[in-house]
Amino acid sequence: MPATNLIAENPRQVGLDPAKVEELFKRAEREVIEGLLPSCQLAIARNGRIGAMRSFGRAVQGGKDQPVTNDTLYCVFSCTKAVIAAAIWILMGEGRLAIDERAAAIVPEFGSNGKDAITVEQLLLHTGGFPFATYGQPDWLDHNKLLARFGAWKLQFPVGQRFVYHATSAHWVLGEIIRRRSGLDFRDFVRERIAGPLGLPELGLGRAAKDHSRIADLVCVGDALTAEDYAKMGFPPPPETEVTEDALLGFNSPVVRESGVPGGGGIMTAAELALFYQGLLHNPPVANGAPIWKSDVLKGALRVRSGDYFDPIFKYKCNRALGVIIAGDDGFANYRGFGRTTSPQAFGHGGAGGQIGWGDPATGISLGYCTNGYDRNDIRQGRRGVAISSLAAVCAA
Repeated sequence: MPATNLIAENPRQVGLDPAKVEELFKRAEREVIEGLLPSCQLAIARNGRIGAMRSFGRAVQGGKDQPVTNDTLYCVFSCTKAVIAAAIWILMGEGRLAIDERAAAIVPEFGSNGKDAITVEQLLLHTGGFPFATYGQPDWLDHNKLLARFGAWKLQFPVGQRFVYHATSAHWVLGEIIRRRSGLDFRDFVRERIAGPLGLPELGLGRAAKDHSRIADLVCVGDALTAEDYAKMGFPPPPETEVTEDALLGFNSPVVRESGVPGGGGIMTAAELALFYQGLLHNPPVANGAPIWKSDVLKGALRVRSGDYFDPIFKYKCNRALGVIIAGDDGFANYRGFGRTTSPQAFGHGGAGGQIGWGDPATGISLGYCTNGYDRNDIRQGRRGVAISSLAAVCAA
């Protein structure tokens, strides 16, 4: 169950304005009421606790169409990348991993076809050069097949040449690096070193069959925009990637749900997502009296490292830190998955279908938003995220 002991009875208890929070919920619910989304769930946190949380709509859960609740689980897709990055930061802080190490020195099976030069940092920055390397969903629970795929993968462009989003490939390697350097499967590492110490048992990568009846099945909604639609709005159509409808609907399968694919298989509530960012914002002492992340490592991880790498479509600077995105002050924060009112220091990572996860050091606010409706209209989906994040960012009392 979600960390209900960390949900405040009133938003004011954590320094949130109830009227502003209500406006946030109205915006989140609007498209469910209008029939554009089947369901969504939102949690906003501050001062280490959830200030308010609500769930709207219906979803098929365990084969039954029923109302969603605050206990309903959602796949947060690439919001998972921030959790894997946070696991890497722990290893860095313990001196068990250096950011400039070559991935192939840790995982020799990966070092073929020119990939031997790729560093851990380049994996986190999406500049490794193998964004379209594939690994079929039916094999995601077979570790030996994963290692075989590592050897077969080839570069699509020279290492470090440019930023191209690696939807899953780079994070499979990062998951294996966690295994080799910690001795734990990446799912177990997240559970034992992040979820457990933060008191967030639902912060999970990979879900056993017993939990599948609580997961909202993903559905695709709306009509896709045509090339003419994009031209009228002055946007280029998005390039084809492995993030297809078939691939996304595959996340309803038991194998994918159990695999916890490190690039996008986190399954949790919006509360856990928001509280994960509270953990990063506050980095509190845990059971042994020490914080989870070394303060200097955490500070360095949340610094923009992507330099002059630019988004291949819209040509703005990527603002990539080590595994997360920084909002920035150049007017493109909304393009990076934040609102128009977050501070330049806000950091996070969104997910396919419009999942939102971020924390803002300037206000102490963090947000988790999940939906099981993958909107085929990319522009509407993007505007929804900007509106929700913009309203959430100004909820401080």
